[in-house]
Amino acid sequence: MQSNTQQELLARVKRNEKEALEELFRTYYPYVCNSMYRFIKDKTLIEDLAQDVFLRFWQKRDRIDVTSSLKAYLGRMAVNEALGYLRSKKNVFSEEINDDWQSLGTDRSVEENYLHLELSDHIRAAIDRLPPKCRLVFTLSRYDGLSYKDIAEQLGISIKTVENQMGKALKILREDIKPYLSILLLFFLI
Repeated sequence: MQSNTQQELLARVKRNEKEALEELFRTYYPYVCNSMYRFIKDKTLIEDLAQDVFLRFWQKRDRIDVTSSLKAYLGRMAVNEALGYLRSKKNVFSEEINDDWQSLGTDRSVEENYLHLELSDHIRAAIDRLPPKCRLVFTLSRYDGLSYKDIAEQLGISIKTVENQMGKALKILREDIKPYLSILLLFFLI
């Protein structure tokens, strides 16, 4: 539930008070930046994306319905902004990742490199095919190391929902990756 101060600030923003937007920005800008830092490590880029979050918030101020806390709402917007940016740059990142794997492969045989790349591509594709909420929860847990409690707070959902989404994600990934387990075993036994 929102505190009275947050409700008042939101009401002032909805009344087009630019001072309220400035207060909102000063209060939550560090939190918005920190929320994005889990996904993007470039400080300058994060600062630009954080400004976009507040600009979007201002543009949609009359339609925004904050049911949890203002902080959680802005955190969710920040995560969505970061993920949207990463989605738009996905092809560039995929090429960089493949280049990194190839540079690591100088000590491995051609077959090992091929198996490793094939498996990592399949895992990445399996994660990309997860339903959006499952993928987000899985990524926050496995890649960013967040606890279920932190994920719930970040996304403005219950811990039980995080547990359910994570269970669903793991079940889907297990089924999807099952045909490649023999490759994985071979890779580690060689």
